[in-house]
Amino acid sequence: MALLEVSGLRQCFGGLVALDRISFGVEPGRIKAVIGPNGAGKTTLFNVISGILPPTAGRIRFRDRDVTGWPPFRIAGLGVSRTFQNVSLFLHLTVWENVMVGRHVRTRGGLVGCALRLPGQRAEERAIRETARAHLADVGLADRADEPAGALSFGQRRMVELARALATEPQLLLLDEPASGLNTRETEALGGRIRSIRERGVTVLLVEHDMSLVMEVSDDILALHFGTPIAEGPPSLIQRDPKVIAVYLGEQRHVATD
Repeated sequence: MALLEVSGLRQCFGGLVALDRISFGVEPGRIKAVIGPNGAGKTTLFNVISGILPPTAGRIRFRDRDVTGWPPFRIAGLGVSRTFQNVSLFLHLTVWENVMVGRHVRTRGGLVGCALRLPGQRAEERAIRETARAHLADVGLADRADEPAGALSFGQRRMVELARALATEPQLLLLDEPASGLNTRETEALGGRIRSIRERGVTVLLVEHDMSLVMEVSDDILALHFGTPIAEGPPSLIQRDPKVIAVYLGEQRHVATD
């Protein structure tokens, strides 16, 4: 049974159809990529799945529950987390504090416990701090934990955002162009981290323009063009698909198959 099922999804903004007739599934423990040229609807798809946008039509099921139109906090609580194409951090907070924000969805302490500093609340705070440090270690930033997030390079900020998403303990992680702005070395390291995330039991849905990274880490790929699916299958099939080559890969098809 698929962890995520999208059926007949349609998203319109006035007279503009951003997504049309999109249906696919993501199996547990897999890495699935969504590719397509700019304007293909990839980020809109993520916004609908994560609850930021209610779909115009169609259904979304996660863990065999219909989550269509659920608000983001409920979908996150069920086990879906994401990163964003444009890195969104609290730059005045420390790296550590940014990751701790991601634990909010898993905390149980209430207003009274926080105000009175009850033993259970203090224990939960210690656990949050330890978990945040562990995720920073996973992305290679444990030694920068106490620095302001604004002091980090762009690539490091992306890793903080990844650590924050992992801190929510997701079953499904949506990565929206995680390699954007990264250099070659950082992108190679990212590929290893994405595979490591999958090995820990987290399913990954990836939007990415870097075809080398997509072909390296993905188990299967969905290609979009003007909001409509044009191909779906394993990387070896997508690399040879004439429609994909024509509308997206173009001259990169030789690079992707090296």
